Amino acid sequence: MEGLSVDNKHKIVVAVDESEESMDALSWCLSNLISHNSTTTLVLLYVKPPPIIYSSFDISAHIFSADVIVAMEKYGADLANKVMKRAEAVFRNFNTNVNVERVIGSGEAQDVICNTVEKLRPDTLVMGSHGYGFLKRALLGSVSEHCAKRVKCPVVIVKHPRHE
Repeated sequence: MEGLSVDNKHKIVVAVDESEESMDALSWCLSNLISHNSTTTLVLLYVKPPPIIYSSFDISAHIFSADVIVAMEKYGADLANKVMKRAEAVFRNFNTNVNVERVIGSGEAQDVICNTVEKLRPDTLVMGSHGYGFLKRALLGSVSEHCAKRVKCPVVIVKHPRHE
């Protein structure tokens, strides 16, 4: 087609966490969405739980000393680093020419993922599914379902293969 330019640059955000489901989603993404003849940027997005905030009127604030809060924040940072290292180990198993960016957010996972996707404007968001049944999903909510309804790009939700 004359005058039509095809851009082979793609940006894919993969939400990763401590679960096997998120690593399966990353593997699936690398196997199925990454083309060898395109320049793809893969954004690994990890969301730490929201920081603990206490008001001066909150009695539990007196229970947690500053040392405990610092230790909890360090634990969150260490966990984020471990998840990113696991994701990078999965990535190394694939022979692809991909630019990898790491983004670590903090807050409610569904909000941080949606806000990050809005900011980065990727071509695709890839997420793993924990495969919760109706009751667990009703009680805990579904981050992937929330994001699929709210982001403007296509969302791929990868189901974890069941080992029987």
